[in-house]
Amino acid sequence: MLIFYFPFALFILFMINSMTNSLCLQKEIPEEKQPKVFRTINVLITILLTSSYIKILFT
Repeated sequence: MLIFYFPFALFILFMINSMTNSLCLQKEIPEEKQPKVFRTINVLITILLTSSYIKILFT
């Protein structure tokens, strides 16, 4: 199961990061705040992906 889920999770994380970059450019978020925005979104998406993997694994 990990073989299928890991590439999917990396793809989702990459797409979310590209959408976050577009958001930062569109909303003109200052360069100083961008790392905090990326860090927050990446942590939240990682928690979401991990919890969904655990749910799939034990269901």
